[in-house]
Amino acid sequence: MRKYQLYLIEEEFATHYFGRERLFFRLFQEYQNANGELKFIIHKQIDFITKKLEVLKIHQLIQKQLGRMRGYKAERGAYTIEISGKISRAKLEVYQDLITVEAQGSYEAETAFFEVLRKCEASFLAIDLEHERFGWLKPIKERKFVSMK
Repeated sequence: MRKYQLYLIEEEFATHYFGRERLFFRLFQEYQNANGELKFIIHKQIDFITKKLEVLKIHQLIQKQLGRMRGYKAERGAYTIEISGKISRAKLEVYQDLITVEAQGSYEAETAFFEVLRKCEASFLAIDLEHERFGWLKPIKERKFVSMK
């Protein structure tokens, strides 16, 4: 099973750390393994670099984009997509600080969720701590600077 945590990173940090996403991954990994005062300090750092989610907006967007999809269900604030032909299943839950996605089988069901979220915000970072995988849902383009002479 794949388990993702999706965080909305402040645009300033997302742009600055583009290409160095491993630093974000390490921060969230350290938070998971920390205890006591260190956990409190890392939590403050995570609060500083992440944005609170617009929960209602995300719920509405998911319902609007996926509501008619075969195999889609919404129950008690959680969403599931089950695609029997591909043996793909994913469950998404929205919280104020993060979104969790649990998936198994092929990647089709979780990709449906990720596509909706990509349209919602530009700087969602997905992290799979167990398998040490991470990346932007919508890759950030490097800014091109034009020099004037």
